[in-house]
Amino acid sequence: MRIAIIGTGAMASLFAALLEPLADVIMVGSWTEQIQAVRREGLILKHPNGTESRHFLAATTSGLDAAPADLAVVAVKSWQTEKAAGLAQKALALDGLALTLQNGLGNLEKISAVVGAKRAAIGVTSEGATMLGAGTVRHAGRGHTYFAVKEGTRRRLEGTAALFAKAGLPTSLVDDAQGLIWGKLVVNAGINPLTALLQKPNGYLVENSNASEIMRRAAMEAAAVAQALGIQLPFSNPAERAAEVAQATAANRSSMAQDIARGNPTEVEQITGAVAENGRQLGVPAPVNEALLLLVRAQIESGSWSPAIAGIPTELRPLFRELASLEKPR
Repeated sequence: MRIAIIGTGAMASLFAALLEPLADVIMVGSWTEQIQAVRREGLILKHPNGTESRHFLAATTSGLDAAPADLAVVAVKSWQTEKAAGLAQKALALDGLALTLQNGLGNLEKISAVVGAKRAAIGVTSEGATMLGAGTVRHAGRGHTYFAVKEGTRRRLEGTAALFAKAGLPTSLVDDAQGLIWGKLVVNAGINPLTALLQKPNGYLVENSNASEIMRRAAMEAAAVAQALGIQLPFSNPAERAAEVAQATAANRSSMAQDIARGNPTEVEQITGAVAENGRQLGVPAPVNEALLLLVRAQIESGSWSPAIAGIPTELRPLFRELASLEKPR
């Protein structure tokens, strides 16, 4: 199988490294330093058990260089989806399949508009990865991957799931894509913006009582919005599930935390912003998500989120103030 990995960041690098021994893999993206490092020295993967492996694979900025790909795994940030869809279109064989494993909402629709609905599929993964520098990625947390099947994609996704599983990525097929998408969105809403603001690994959120409370409230609000949309989540306790994922990926720094640290655009609008916007439209209160959105925007725009606390609801300020060290716990 020829696989184009659309993306050069942490998750794209993880998939590329693990799939390389089993398939003809080529990375397609725009991070020049990463592409040069992979071409020159291979892609180094640091495994959860402390070992590492080196993977030699092709890397390019052109989708045409990856053609004809049987599978295009889209693993870029949501704000890059339109560009990634164009790369996938150029890379795919006529009967190829573009599979998005991204965070946030609306990615499948954007990709389908470019490659065609019959050549697009969506999945969700809870695997965690962190870039340690160009050419080196750490598998920071083991998880499970799900592919949502629909008419015309089952056979191809069955083969892809088997390949992922053989590569050490446990994978299952499901019928309900929306439940999966919102399930991950609920967890990400609890973890990602808060770790981005605090610049702490995921595990910190279960160690600090205030951080844990904010994570719990953000996840519960997101779940309430999903319920109002008639979406059945794949877990019964949203707060507990967010805490479980944070604990399971304790050493990992969320993608949003990594983006903030590097000064890159984040997915806060597609995650926290999506919860807040849907909540407003449905009349479902989401004050914690609204607050997190305000603070992350402030961090992006000014490099500091602490002053923006004054703009959030009064009852939420003590939680954030303590974490920002603006006042000592009483």
